[in-house]
This record gives sequence, structure tokens and C-alpha cells, in this order.
Amino acid sequence: MSNTHALLLVLARAGSKGLPDKNITPLASKPLLAWTLDHAQATADALANRTLVALSTDSPHYLDLAKQHHPDTATILRPADLASDAATVDAAARHAVTTLEAERDTTFTHVAILYANVPLRPADLTARAIAKLLDTGCDSVQSLCPVGKHHPYWMKTLAGDSGDVLTPYVDNAVYRRQDLPPVYQLDGGVLAVTRDSLFTTADGQPHAFLGQDRRAITTAPGEVVDIDTPIDLALAAATLAARHDDA
Repeated sequence: MSNTHALLLVLARAGSKGLPDKNITPLASKPLLAWTLDHAQATADALANRTLVALSTDSPHYLDLAKQHHPDTATILRPADLASDAATVDAAARHAVTTLEAERDTTFTHVAILYANVPLRPADLTARAIAKLLDTGCDSVQSLCPVGKHHPYWMKTLAGDSGDVLTPYVDNAVYRRQDLPPVYQLDGGVLAVTRDSLFTTADGQPHAFLGQDRRAITTAPGEVVDIDTPIDLALAAATLAARHDDA
């Protein structure tokens, strides 16, 4: 990784409808934001290279919290137009990259995007994503987990005049869970991209920034927990308790 200058970018928008101020909601006496900053800093320490941890947010309060937990964290105060419900992740990331590069007179080769509302993820997840970017020369890497019992083969649509006729979402004759073909869903644990890909945009293609060569790393069910609702928060607390009991 001698030629790599990676940015571990934590995104923490203040606005949230499902769980107000979710990014600083406490989990085990620590705000969610701090969990992700802990992960990012541990990853930076493990990579032992030119790796910067940064926080992009529209909240001065979040910036203060970040500095309290990790004083060396670089901070970017995001403009309002990049903090609305309609703002995209890649636009916020591009703003952070250009801001930090100008401030530090440097260029980042790779960017790992980490959401502040994901307090639980495998310790090596981000390092694995960056390693895959480097080893394969791909444009982007995202973490995924198996869908399990919520497989699209067993999902239904509703049809008929009264809208209550069950129709298979995907025609199939699979009866046993063990016979379902592997399908994965994005778990939100990490999204890593090269700088070139991040700055690629195209009208009508909202995911152009992921590039052409898109790869994956996988996690086991329950390894990544993201928080959007009070129920998610309870699940994260239960997961932490279970892990403590198993230790």
C-alpha cells in the first residue's frame, strides 16, 4: 500500500425522521457516531500507512463530539444542500474529498465511506474492502450479507381486481430454504471506491460513481447492524449483549 493514500470518511447527517438525531443516539453509553469513528481509527492504525479519518456532517455539535472522542479526526462542515433528504452519498463524499485535498495539499487514491448509523461491523471490514480495491484493481467494493429467509423467490406481489391475489415475485418451484440460490443484499457496512470512480458522474446513472468493475466482500447475518428505527437500536443492544455472553 506504499502508493495508497486512503480516506476513511464517516458520513453523519443531523436530520433523521425515523429516529431523531440517530447518529448521536447512545448505544451502550456511547453515541452511534463514536462507534463508527472507533472502527475507522482502528482501521487506520492497522493499515499503518497514509490513511486519514474524517467526518463530514452538517452539525457543529457532531463535529464537537467527534473531536471529543477522536481529537485527530479531520472534520468537514457540509453545506445545507448536501445535507437534505435528496442529497446523495457520492456528492457528500466528493465535497469532503475536494475540501480535504485543498486543505492538505494532497490527493487521496481511495475512499472508504462509512455511515455513522452503523455501530456494529466486523473489525477488519474496511481493511478488507480497501485490500480488494488494491488487489483486484476494481472500481468499487461494497459489503453484502445473505438475504436468508427474505429471499426474493419467496416474496409475493398482489394482483387481481381486489388486490389480494398472491402472485410469485419470481416464478420458481423451490420449497426448501436450503435449495434457494444464493442472493445477497447490501448491508451498509462499508462502501470503498477509487478516487477516479467517485468523481465519475453521468446523467440518468445515479450509481456511475461505483464504476464499471464492482466487487463485493461478504459478512455473516447479524455482523453488520445499521440503525434507522428504535427497533434497530434495540436489536443492536441485544446483539452486543449476546456477543458479550459468548465471549
